Amino acid sequence: MDLSNLQPAAGSVKNQGKRVGRGQGSGKGGTATRGHKGAKSRSGYSKKVGFEGGQMPLQRRVPKFGFTNINRKEYKGINIDTLQQLVDDKKIKDTVDFETLFGLGLAGKNEMVKILGRGEIKAKLKVSAHKFTASAKEAIEAAGGEVVTL
Repeated sequence: MDLSNLQPAAGSVKNQGKRVGRGQGSGKGGTATRGHKGAKSRSGYSKKVGFEGGQMPLQRRVPKFGFTNINRKEYKGINIDTLQQLVDDKKIKDTVDFETLFGLGLAGKNEMVKILGRGEIKAKLKVSAHKFTASAKEAIEAAGGEVVTL
């Protein structure tokens, strides 16, 4: 180790890049590599999202239609074959309520649950949810179960 092979620690020194706009003597003065005039040459310039150089942006060219109903109720659909699978995996026994479904990660804490009729169910379950399809209700009751609407 001597003065000829001293080096700063790796990663501690970063190359600062070109110093532009520091006078004519530097060769990078004047316009400071920004070219002449125009928005990009000014300080404080930032390109707006979706800006297409003055051309009518895509978001404004495309026609809009329909509307969003602010009173719409969204339900998280859970099929009866999913319930049967949970019984087979011994995750539920005889009752299925919202807390059970939330605990198993099938529904969020603020979601409403609707039981759908895909598949078949053999287990006798007491199912409580916000809504049921007619086929799901029929299938659960046919298996000897009970349906409770919250």
